[in-house]
Amino acid sequence: MRSTAGPEPRRTPAPATTASPAEVGRLAATVERLRKEALEAQEAADGRALIELAKGILVGRLGCGPGEASRQLTKLAEQADQTVLGLAVDIINQASHDHVSEVAHHFLQATDPDLPAADTTPVVRLRAAESRMLAAGRDTQAVANALLDNALQALGADGVAIWAAGSDASLSLHGQAGFTPQEADRWRYVPPEVVTCARLALTSRELTVVDSLAESAIPTIGRRRHPAGGRIMIPAGTGGRITGVLEISWPDPRPPQQPVVLRQLETLAELCAHTLEEHEPAPSPLTPSAADHAGVAELTDLADHLHEPVLILTPTLDQAGRLADFRIHHTNQRFADPAGRTRAHITGAHFLEAYPTAAEGDGLFSMLERVYSTGEPCHAPRTSLTAVVDQVPLTTLADVSITRHGTVLLLIWKLEDETARLATLLQHAQRLGRVGGFEEDLTTGEISWNGQLFSLFGLPATARPIPLHELTGHVHPHDANSVGRFLRTLLHRVRESSVDFRLKRADGIVRHIRMVAEPVLDHHGHLTSVRGACQDISSQHWTEVALAATRDQLADTEAESADRTRLALQLQQAIMPPAPAPLEVPGIRIAVRYRPAESQSLVGGDWYDSVVLPHGKILISVGDVAGHGIQAATGMVILRNALRGLAVTGAGPAQLLAWLNTVTHHLTSNLTATAVCGIYDPHTRTLRWARAGHLPPVLVRGAHAEAFPLASGILLGAIPDADYEEEEVQLHPRDTLLMYTDGLVERRDLSVTDSLGQLLTVAARPLDSLERRLDDLLTYSASDTDDDTCLIGVQVR
Repeated sequence: MRSTAGPEPRRTPAPATTASPAEVGRLAATVERLRKEALEAQEAADGRALIELAKGILVGRLGCGPGEASRQLTKLAEQADQTVLGLAVDIINQASHDHVSEVAHHFLQATDPDLPAADTTPVVRLRAAESRMLAAGRDTQAVANALLDNALQALGADGVAIWAAGSDASLSLHGQAGFTPQEADRWRYVPPEVVTCARLALTSRELTVVDSLAESAIPTIGRRRHPAGGRIMIPAGTGGRITGVLEISWPDPRPPQQPVVLRQLETLAELCAHTLEEHEPAPSPLTPSAADHAGVAELTDLADHLHEPVLILTPTLDQAGRLADFRIHHTNQRFADPAGRTRAHITGAHFLEAYPTAAEGDGLFSMLERVYSTGEPCHAPRTSLTAVVDQVPLTTLADVSITRHGTVLLLIWKLEDETARLATLLQHAQRLGRVGGFEEDLTTGEISWNGQLFSLFGLPATARPIPLHELTGHVHPHDANSVGRFLRTLLHRVRESSVDFRLKRADGIVRHIRMVAEPVLDHHGHLTSVRGACQDISSQHWTEVALAATRDQLADTEAESADRTRLALQLQQAIMPPAPAPLEVPGIRIAVRYRPAESQSLVGGDWYDSVVLPHGKILISVGDVAGHGIQAATGMVILRNALRGLAVTGAGPAQLLAWLNTVTHHLTSNLTATAVCGIYDPHTRTLRWARAGHLPPVLVRGAHAEAFPLASGILLGAIPDADYEEEEVQLHPRDTLLMYTDGLVERRDLSVTDSLGQLLTVAARPLDSLERRLDDLLTYSASDTDDDTCLIGVQVR
């Protein structure tokens, strides 16, 4: 029986189901639990690896089996109150003597010894990270994860990037943790010219901190996630050669910078360097990689085909693996030594042996170190190259280029051509000095001018040079005879000659030119040609004209000034002789001393006056007009005579000074002065006095000298109307009153108060006469300003 199959039944898809929030929560919790279990398992595995390593060390030290070593480790941990893992790390550190153990030593020194052993967990983290990184091998992505999980998260970091440095100073991202895959893909390659956070450390070759990305505005991976976060970048390398950079990201500004933390980070960078050494530098998409020059032999062949002097340098490391020097592996055929030594003498030598001065300052060796360390090419024009031959330094300049190819440096230098350099220097000197040169062959008539001479004559470079015999047609008519004598001396007397003349150019400009030329003779002594130079001295000429006019004006001004000074001096001496005869008045004796300034150009406006008034009282005054010269001297005459005339009215000192202020302000031109005015009554022995900005009088009574209290009063001429305070003093027989100008006490290095104190000390000395007292005051005064001085002494009988 035959059966027939019917059509296949249609399948209806099951309706989609949506997980409830509770199910989603349980799924997330399960994922988080599994992640924690994986991390704990990884940490346990790392810990077991460290414990097993410590057991192996104990087996070697104690000569026991693994079981006994395990029991000893547990026993020692209990005795030291440490975890087994912590003690295992201590044992590894003591046995290894590497950088991790150095960090452990510094960490323990910086930690309080009374703290529990659990506080040494940073050292445990470093060993665990090292174990994970060694297990990762060449997998830099796994190394980055190990760094972040085992060491950096505990320090607050949230991201790490491992950059490899290319031979062209480019940067390639070889591993990262904490950043998104999209961000990592965007930053997989950084060209040499782009400045990033990692490049800062690559360029400086030292640990670099960026406190805030927002403040620095430097681009880097992960900047969008934490725009204000901080970064720490550490160069990673061994043997003096930097192979990459370890960049660590913190979410907040100002990452931790304690010395212990920074040493941990440097140790982690060194661990990264060993991983990067196993990788070839990532090829740049823009420039050839080091793999294109596979080995020194190929680089040597390249150098021999270059048209510039080339040295191939290989690094020489010290016992600690640091760069100590370079060996000159090869020099090409075009190599030129600054000291003239042969290639055989240089090839094979250490660079610092051949060129020891290159190590000075930021010299050539510093450039070589930088290129070897960072891989960034260097070009330095006009670099000094010094070679020491027989203890004599020989220096020249060269344009230097340095590139790194793997571990080999290619040094190209082009020694500067001294002849070409001097020719260029001469051209610049001629341009700056506005000097042009010429040569004229008298046999063939050929004339050679340089470009500057065409410019001086205002001619284009294609114009016909002007022969010497046509020169007079291009100069000012008044200078034609001078140019003729110049040519006769040069061409007929065959002697060197020079001439200054005014050149009339074709553009109508007149320039002052100085021409110097010499004859050129053949071996028979016959004149064959003339060579010389022309200089544009127009600026010098007009400067000399201006100086001559200025000298004439100065001579006139000096003569006028001398006349004014002589007139002022004569006027001053006529009114105030240096030592007039004492004034004998019933009841008092008045003596005066006047000391003019040492320099006649400083004729001042000091004045004094003493006169018996019609009502029997005596006017005593001193004053000082501001300034020096004829204006001060004439102002002194005006004020002295005005005060004498006003005193006839019988007014008191305060009123007299008020009137004198009005005279000074309104009847003189911009004059100011100080003054002291006193009216003495010989019948009552009373002195009424007032001051206008002047120093107060001094009273000498017995062996004591004292200055009068300062009465208020502004200097004369400062304001239109002024009031002055008047004081009255009762004098006794044998008292001495002193009035003076500031030239007696003024010093540059002392205040007026201190100088006045010295004056009182000198005035108090016991002397037998008034004249001797005044002379003594002038002799021992503390003044040092070379100002003129007036001094009046009044002795009461």
